[in-house]
Amino acid sequence: MDFDPRTKTGASPDHSHATDEAVPRDAGIMALRTSILNKLNYHVGKARVVATDRDWFVATALAVRDRVVDRWMASTNLAYQQQSKRVYYLSLEFLVGRLLFDVLNNLDLTGTVRAALRTLDVDLDALRTLEPDAALGNGGLGRLAACFMESMASVGVPAHGYGIRYDHGLFQQVVKNGWQQEYPEEWLSLGNPWEFERAELYYDIGFGGSVEEVRGEDGASSYAWRPAEIVEALAYDTPVVGWRGRRVNTLRLWSARPADPLRLDTFNRGDHVGALTERVRAEAITKVLYPSDATPAGQELRLRQEYFFASASLQDLVRRHIRAFKSLSTMPDKVAVQLNDTHPAIAIPELMRILIDLHGVPWDEAWRITQGTFCYTNHTLLPEALERWPVPLMEQLLPRHMQIIYLINARHLAQVRAAFPDDHRLLSNVSLIDEYHGRSVRMGNLAFIGSHGVNGVSALHTSLMRETVFSDLHALFPDRIVNQTNGITFRRWLHQANVGLTKLLVETVGSRVLDDPTALESLRPLVGDAAFQQRFAKTRHDNKVVLAALIREQLDIIVDPAALFDVQIKRIHEYKRQLLNILETIALYDAIRADPMQDWTPRVKIFSGKAAAGYHQAKLIIKLAHDVARVINADPVVGDRLKVVFLPNYCVSLAETIIPAADLSEQISTAGMEASGTGNMKLALNGALTIGTLDGANIEIRERVGAENMFIFGLEAAEVEARRAAGVDATETIAASGALSGTLAAIETGVFSPDERERYHSLVHALRHHDHFLVCADFDAYFATQRATDALWRDPAAWWKSSILNTAGVAWFSSDRAIRDYARELWNVPSWPEA
Repeated sequence: MDFDPRTKTGASPDHSHATDEAVPRDAGIMALRTSILNKLNYHVGKARVVATDRDWFVATALAVRDRVVDRWMASTNLAYQQQSKRVYYLSLEFLVGRLLFDVLNNLDLTGTVRAALRTLDVDLDALRTLEPDAALGNGGLGRLAACFMESMASVGVPAHGYGIRYDHGLFQQVVKNGWQQEYPEEWLSLGNPWEFERAELYYDIGFGGSVEEVRGEDGASSYAWRPAEIVEALAYDTPVVGWRGRRVNTLRLWSARPADPLRLDTFNRGDHVGALTERVRAEAITKVLYPSDATPAGQELRLRQEYFFASASLQDLVRRHIRAFKSLSTMPDKVAVQLNDTHPAIAIPELMRILIDLHGVPWDEAWRITQGTFCYTNHTLLPEALERWPVPLMEQLLPRHMQIIYLINARHLAQVRAAFPDDHRLLSNVSLIDEYHGRSVRMGNLAFIGSHGVNGVSALHTSLMRETVFSDLHALFPDRIVNQTNGITFRRWLHQANVGLTKLLVETVGSRVLDDPTALESLRPLVGDAAFQQRFAKTRHDNKVVLAALIREQLDIIVDPAALFDVQIKRIHEYKRQLLNILETIALYDAIRADPMQDWTPRVKIFSGKAAAGYHQAKLIIKLAHDVARVINADPVVGDRLKVVFLPNYCVSLAETIIPAADLSEQISTAGMEASGTGNMKLALNGALTIGTLDGANIEIRERVGAENMFIFGLEAAEVEARRAAGVDATETIAASGALSGTLAAIETGVFSPDERERYHSLVHALRHHDHFLVCADFDAYFATQRATDALWRDPAAWWKSSILNTAGVAWFSSDRAIRDYARELWNVPSWPEA
């Protein structure tokens, strides 16, 4: 490729004289070819002779987007014509990943576009890698939101997603000498061809200021908020295409800009930087996902983010509702707002403010509308994730909302006091205000009180919600909490990510498997068929070859695709217990070195995931993984029998490569701490066998694929609580386990950190004396269960039988099923039936 100084990547080869004789020339292909060339010429502004691969990607995306727009407009118009009830999904995260193949797959255009590009001597697969991941999420929460948006379009639910258009999203993870470093994610640096900027559509978002009482002519009081600061929320729309393009919904993301972009008087006085202060302050709201809240300024920015997008979204949906239905009183019948975790909970007092202060709705009627409109999904039982905002910060930043929260709380507590007049403990626990820890607003309680429906995301999680964090509120409102187990879109995580397996399924079961996940059940009679097992295993091996090539390219580590690929890919957190996996890896390494002549099962340990920027312990675990990998991978005694790799910058696209190649799925969180998990579903769908605890959706997966086709170990949720109540000092547990004792001694004495022998002293000390996540308690059971996986791997017929049964048994975990359940049980909206 010749270097072109006008671009960063150089110019593509000259395509102007490419021959097209070998390419079919049907009308659809030639129409797309013409459209792509027109976009290249008139939108990108390039001729074929100088077009880069990036130019071809943009032209292709725009040509495909044109074929989405007519369906998008038709879907929107139909919702207005039918006066449909709409769902509004509010989420601080939407981890959508790359969209090109997602859209092509759902419109059945992949082959057509591939052929059209071939006539131009352009490779569609090469363009795929040029599209940046839209890293607008941190993990399962954001990926669930993306799956749900696609499924709502696929099952015919009119919906809008609302979130933030982060300039940089979650950070880019770079690992240097084993340490995670964070750099800005640049997904927007070259533009986003899928979105439509709505320059004319923006809303004023207020912060700070004061609240004034205003008396009308009749003597009645009302309240007017006079914000000290105004920021504008500008809308950007991305169409979300459902399966086969039958419906297209809208993802609307908000970008912050100042009401006054430049203080010209300040600029002309010579303070050129100071003239931009307000602009910088406003734009900071949508700069990055999850800015550190370790400082007061960071905490304030988090709250500004949450209110910014909640207010803009509610102003937008109220405007749309009034336009369509005139009266606000009908909102519960025509609007369903789903709060995806506690981040958008500030929307509840914001809707009350809009109804009461801006539209004159009386309090009782406003509360009826609000409760009838909102539903709340809780995603975690971790205390730090059930947000609390300091009362002084709320009073400073959102004074009117704090007044409304106080009144909601007063009325709520009055009802509780009337029913339980002497129960002061109950009153304290169900209050929206925590009076004992620096006075803070409990956003989880606010979301619960302000919603008519509250759901957990797995059967176990929902049960624990009722028993723990919301036990008192559940006693007051026993019908409010329901379960809605998470789901995943099979179209991305099977059809798109695992083309080889999908092709095999279509050949075996028929094309109905593309429309109806329950068709996977038809695989059950084939689980013992040797010929089918061989074909199923071949698709896995092909995917492992691709992953092995990626590992060699990125890490310069050679792994054997014939080895067992043991995968743990998820956010790095102590409760997810990557540390347990590392300890078992060390113990296995020691065992191989002690008896190198034994017939060990070759294994590749594959890790990937990001640690929160301020989470020191999680970063230390990443460093330990790299130190262990460095020692093991260089040991000639072990050779190919054990390799350890950590793939950096985990994202949706990387997951799409790893998941189809996984043999073993690590779902080993401390029981009772993982709300659901969706990685477990994606991996099982692609035939990986789960090794895990009875936590989250692992329990429901076991019910559907069979306990004999999983590897379950460890303490159960009730046993975890009992163990913690008895104390979390693990000294005796460690002493009783030779393998664990030896492993911790090796870490503690610097075997894996000879350059800094004390590097992991704090980590080992925490395990010995404060093993809150019960890593030591579960170690021996985990090690033994891993040896059971070794034994099954050495019996290929038994392994592939279990693998096929995993794929056959997980149809229920489709996000289409989950959305139909939400639609029926929480939102009261119709959806299309299963195919």
